[in-house]
Amino acid sequence: MVSDAPVMSHRHRLFVFGGLMLAGLMSSLDATVLGTALPTIVGDLGGLDRLAWVSTAYVLATSVTVPLSGRLGDLFGRRPVFLAGLTAFLLGSAACGAAPTMDLLIAFRVVQGAGAGCLMASMFALSGELFEPRERARYQGYSAVVFAVSSIAGPLVGGFLTDHASWRWAFYVNVPLGLAAVVTTLLFLRLPPPAGRPRVDYPGIVLLGAAVTCFTLCTSWAGTRYAWGSPAILGLGGGALVLFAAWVLAERSAAEPVIPPRLFRDRSFGVACVVAAVGGATGFGLATYLPMFFQVVGGVGATRSGLLLLPMMAGLLAASLGAGRHIARTGRYHRLPAASMAVSAAGVALLATMDARTGLLTACLYMAVLGFGAGLSQQVVVLIAQNAAPRADLGAASSGVFAARMLGTAAGMAVFGAIVSSRFAEEAARRAPGGRAPAFEDAVRPEVLRTLPGPVRLGVAEAFAQAFSDLFVAALPLLAAGLAAALLLRHVPLAPRAPEPRE
Repeated sequence: MVSDAPVMSHRHRLFVFGGLMLAGLMSSLDATVLGTALPTIVGDLGGLDRLAWVSTAYVLATSVTVPLSGRLGDLFGRRPVFLAGLTAFLLGSAACGAAPTMDLLIAFRVVQGAGAGCLMASMFALSGELFEPRERARYQGYSAVVFAVSSIAGPLVGGFLTDHASWRWAFYVNVPLGLAAVVTTLLFLRLPPPAGRPRVDYPGIVLLGAAVTCFTLCTSWAGTRYAWGSPAILGLGGGALVLFAAWVLAERSAAEPVIPPRLFRDRSFGVACVVAAVGGATGFGLATYLPMFFQVVGGVGATRSGLLLLPMMAGLLAASLGAGRHIARTGRYHRLPAASMAVSAAGVALLATMDARTGLLTACLYMAVLGFGAGLSQQVVVLIAQNAAPRADLGAASSGVFAARMLGTAAGMAVFGAIVSSRFAEEAARRAPGGRAPAFEDAVRPEVLRTLPGPVRLGVAEAFAQAFSDLFVAALPLLAAGLAAALLLRHVPLAPRAPEPRE
């Protein structure tokens, strides 16, 4: 009998893993790299009314393709899906860099985002193919470095390239990196072809893609472009619920469903998805608003406020790498998600005590605790999902838990944003002298804050601090639910992979 293990030496696996890290770095960087370049892009191309779509188009395309590409890798092979994602990403990057109009830039960002979704999902599924579970835990911990670095470096790289070259180089820089990943994949990645003839679940793909599209647009636009109670948001939210329900029903009868329902019958996979969604909401969702706290309450600049997230990212990296080494050494993992939820809750509770008098060092320590808690489960949940799935469903399991984290992050950002803005309005009306506090959208703009009289500026800072305290308190029940789910996780021994061939 021919083994279904990949016929690659350990050295070749390391080369391939390096290519995966390059692909992951590119795709995650491009979600944040344009933040500082958008004003310059508008100056060159015009289209201010469509500016938000430059980012929204990328995020939307990524959100749709992440849950789909994992299953396509199961059916057609991970190597061709990964190469297709790389090709789409590189073509989209080159086209974005050369885009002559705003409309074309947005269209090319869709192509780029679709490729990025394939890369993100394939990155975890291929790690599952390359390494046996204990070793995989250590290497997947390294992928946390990619996402942490990109979240901090993205705006800095975008600003540097815009100032010293052109905003177009924020896209062109992907081309040599992507070509290196393509060459590495073609030379060293060898996987057996999938057995049998693939049967594509077209109804499931359409329904899930439409549901994720409605959900992503709802969470992106709610409270920003449209009011929460507006017909557009209610329609998108209702449409997402109906489409998700229709997708679940369709998957029951599909021959090869996008995310097989049998995965959810395994408690480990269900817990992994819940913890991933809660971790995305409370880790990445809250982190999005922390720089805003430092700018409005602490009066620091935009660049410095972003750099103040470094302690959180350091905590996340330390925990991710430590968790990976612990699993590689002991084979035990089932207590890490519960520890993640508990430590994250402690970090959120500490952040809830911050006010206008809290020092930056104290705030950084609190953020390091939150980051450490998030890091204890960030990559572990992927390992748990992969260990719960048969090899034929490895891609679907990997992309399913990754999609759960993305959807949790999107929902958390929307809900937390609504809490902060509503609580700020209430507190500002009470604290600012004469009720002269600006609206929330203006209060977060440095140029507006600088024009406020001293007493009004102090009232705005106190109102913002109280709004953030209430935000963190509101996140605690969500973490408690995540902890309750994590405590249901049982230890299932990590299934060993077939021995690797000799070089």
